Amino acid sequence: MHTSPAEITRLLGAVASGDPDAMERLLPAVYGELKVLAASYLRRERGDHTLSPTALVHEAYLKLVDQRTVNWEGRSHFFGIAAQAMRRILVDHARRRIAKKRGRQLQVTLDTSAELAGAPPDEEVTAVDEALARLATVDPRQARLVELRYFAGLSIEEAAEVTGVSPATVKRDWALARAWLQRELRSGT
Repeated sequence: MHTSPAEITRLLGAVASGDPDAMERLLPAVYGELKVLAASYLRRERGDHTLSPTALVHEAYLKLVDQRTVNWEGRSHFFGIAAQAMRRILVDHARRRIAKKRGRQLQVTLDTSAELAGAPPDEEVTAVDEALARLATVDPRQARLVELRYFAGLSIEEAAEVTGVSPATVKRDWALARAWLQRELRSGT
């Protein structure tokens, strides 16, 4: 069953205003899209990943519904936050695996000399996460845009709606952010 973006936005508004029945209707309305998003994330992970798309959706959804102070601005905002939650879950999972494997917490920085292409998948995940965190210190809007476009899969128009800027600005920021991240990952990680 496909739920329209307007209906999802209406349900999110009802959840924000405390309607307990809206929460019951929200999960079935967004589950399919969240599962597609989770599968997209996991395709970029190592083949033997222990999380399934279903498990990732459930973990992320639990984090999302626990957000009592979020004023959901609509479908795009919800999926942007969902993508951020999934990314955090996967990065935390990768860090735990690295720590368990090496008996310590590995810190990957952008000025390490190892090549990203040769890094094990868990280290690659943490390197990308740290590069994105570094971009957030340089340009928070561009970092947010990477989360929305790359991780949440939002279109230019949807990302513009969430960030409150024009589609032209989103296109320009998207190109700059991608170039910045590619340079950082090539030069140091």
